[in-house]
Amino acid sequence: MKLMNDTELSEFLLLGFAEDPELQPLIFGLFLCMYLVTVLGNLLIILATISDSHLHTPMYFFLSNLSFVDICFTSTIVPKMLVNIQTQSKAITYTGCITQIHFFVLLIDLDNLMLTVMAYDRYVAICHPLHYLVIMKPHLCGLLILLSWVISVLCALFQSLMVLRLSFCTDLEIPHFFCELNQVVQLACSDTFLNEVVIYVAAVLLGGGPLTGILYSYSKIVSSIRAISSAQGRYKAFSTCASHISVVSLFYCTSLGVYLSSAVTQNSRSTSTASVLYTVVTPLLNPFIYSLRNQDLKSALRRLFEREK
Repeated sequence: MKLMNDTELSEFLLLGFAEDPELQPLIFGLFLCMYLVTVLGNLLIILATISDSHLHTPMYFFLSNLSFVDICFTSTIVPKMLVNIQTQSKAITYTGCITQIHFFVLLIDLDNLMLTVMAYDRYVAICHPLHYLVIMKPHLCGLLILLSWVISVLCALFQSLMVLRLSFCTDLEIPHFFCELNQVVQLACSDTFLNEVVIYVAAVLLGGGPLTGILYSYSKIVSSIRAISSAQGRYKAFSTCASHISVVSLFYCTSLGVYLSSAVTQNSRSTSTASVLYTVVTPLLNPFIYSLRNQDLKSALRRLFEREK
């Protein structure tokens, strides 16, 4: 097959979900509704945390940043897919594909690190409650967010540059609804060994590392909760991190499930369908999980709606 470098290559083809044209309007409507609800739900959390002085705490500061990342994350993927469905086109430009890879890697790493920072915040709140305000000062919270951004930007930039060095063949069909890094690398005709090594190392460091930190934090949290004598005290302590546990479980179960199943089945089409869980469904459910389980946030949202009326 003929090799094409980045100067000759003009576009990739995103195969999406269904070949049947009759299903495309249904898919378009479904994903448009999910996207709008995701943006609205996360935007309401950001507005509530900004406008309500009761929520000016480290916990809600991190939550508002997570909501912002979720809006950007789903906006990296869904709008392009909706445009392709509406125009009945599967094309995405070479530049657009590399850009999508960059922001996808950036935001999924940032999402991962943000959940780790929030786990540390819950660890300090439950295991060291008397020193919470001393430890979680505003400058430390800002530094943790800044560090997460720096790490994510550098990783995404490096991954994008690694893709730019590849040459591609004439077969440019991506069996996915967005430019997923692994799928694009598999299309390359040049040697991809270095790319695969970088992907696996990044997955271990930025996937396994934060997950280990989260598990360690919650092992300490569970030990501290078990040491509380009253049942009411244990319930109150657990309720402060119940929302975060739910979001972490949803994020890691869906993302790990997708990649572990893809490694076993090698079915790209089923993998792309399952990827909807962590790319679209997780950012959609996060606002509902936090608002339903958190009375302070629920009250702030109610006051926000009353103020608008």
